[in-house]
Amino acid sequence: MGCCSCLGFMRKSHRSLLSFNGTTDQSSQDSLLPQSMEDAYSYNRDSDGSWRRRGKSSEEILLAKARKGLICREVPVKETRKVTISEDENGNKMVNEYVRECKIGSGSYGKVVLYRSVKDGNQYAIKVFHKSHLLKLRVAPSETAMTDVLREVSIMKMLDHPNIVKLIEVIDDPLTDSFYMVLEYVSGKWVSGGGSCSGGLGESKSRRHLRDVVAGLMYLHAHNIIHGDIKPDNLLVTSNGNVKIGDFSVSQVFEDDNDELRRSPGTPVFTAPECCLGSTYRGRAADTWAVGVTLYYMVSGQYPFLGETLQDTYDKIVNNPLMLPDDINPQLKNLLEALLHKDPKQRITLHAVAQHPWVIGEEGPIPDFLCHCRRKNCSLRS
Repeated sequence: MGCCSCLGFMRKSHRSLLSFNGTTDQSSQDSLLPQSMEDAYSYNRDSDGSWRRRGKSSEEILLAKARKGLICREVPVKETRKVTISEDENGNKMVNEYVRECKIGSGSYGKVVLYRSVKDGNQYAIKVFHKSHLLKLRVAPSETAMTDVLREVSIMKMLDHPNIVKLIEVIDDPLTDSFYMVLEYVSGKWVSGGGSCSGGLGESKSRRHLRDVVAGLMYLHAHNIIHGDIKPDNLLVTSNGNVKIGDFSVSQVFEDDNDELRRSPGTPVFTAPECCLGSTYRGRAADTWAVGVTLYYMVSGQYPFLGETLQDTYDKIVNNPLMLPDDINPQLKNLLEALLHKDPKQRITLHAVAQHPWVIGEEGPIPDFLCHCRRKNCSLRS
């Protein structure tokens, strides 16, 4: 069938259900969050051409978390309310302090460009969006792509973990159509970028990468955040070989452990069986299934359930048994079977994955991460 990434149905789907059966710089923790429980994210264009936010629907959970101090960032995300477009001495485009170097990819709703800061000399990956375009994209009956992007910003403003890509700055000028997310730049992409259909990384490297993915995802789940699109293309490898989870464009946040979802997750080939059936599903278990597909891909270079068409892929995810080589490591076989269990209630949890013999290897269980907000809450109680 050729390269997997060339198949149209491998791309992310944002539709509601699957069809299977002066410059003002502010360092603020919550200025991009709703200012009241009645506020939400949407943009209107005024008669003077400026863009302004108005209330639409609420992001109550994120606002409540911010007000309660449940934010892991010791250094808050920088917010800039003015965009200045210029050129450096070599004719390269500049956005405020950032000099454009090259395009490095495409995100869910916009391009990703490599920039270098003239202030600190560091490289940053900047997601570039156009508000008018985001407002035209309907992703749910009551939501546009703008809702997704601003939810992504709100979630990333709260996160600080060594296995999560960090948001550095948001540039949002109400007088312009452009909107920028400045992210830490991770120099390496995932090996094969999710697009090769042969080979694999080997058990040792796959184990190291999986440990990082599980550590980052356990941190998200502990904060009641469902990623919703775990896959190799959203996992970046640093020069030191550490994996960071990126792209929170379809992520959801919950008030408690009730993580029931209805909207379809990100990418079909990584979709859990229960998500293919058109009913509600549990976000944590769906994320865990995607970890299993990712591990299967890492060790084999192939996908466990891939059909000729989108419908055929969903059918295989729901109905086909998991096929594994006869000579596979028994511990790895046990882990893959546990991760890719069709029944989400019997699927292994991430905490159990962290203590699985194959994952432990010679390094031991994945250590618990004591984040900033937990440390702060512990100190307040003591």
